[in-house]
Amino acid sequence: MPTITHFDIPADDIKRAKKFYTDLFGWKIERMPGPMEYYGISTTNEKGEIGVGGGMAKRNSPADRITNYIDVPSVDEYLSKVETLGGKVVLPKTPIPGFGYLAVCLDTENNPIGLWETDENVK
Repeated sequence: MPTITHFDIPADDIKRAKKFYTDLFGWKIERMPGPMEYYGISTTNEKGEIGVGGGMAKRNSPADRITNYIDVPSVDEYLSKVETLGGKVVLPKTPIPGFGYLAVCLDTENNPIGLWETDENVK
């Protein structure tokens, strides 16, 4: 069954947001390698076990909101389902080299939903 696998937090001020989430939840937030300023977020549950991971990047638009990414077997298949069910695609299938594909949709209530398909062979 598809489940939340990742979340993204947009931030106007990365340093301020990093401090907020680190101090509030104890999350570990570190800069990821690569040309884009992107920070990986590691979480743990109340037992100290690894939780859902996330990321943080500079906000691109005032409309950017926290987005949960759902792991699906096929982004293409689920994009089709989103549209059939009345949702909208706002970011089509996009390759993330070495990791997989992502897409972002809006549900029928205009909430963002990220779709994620793991494929380490993506170039």
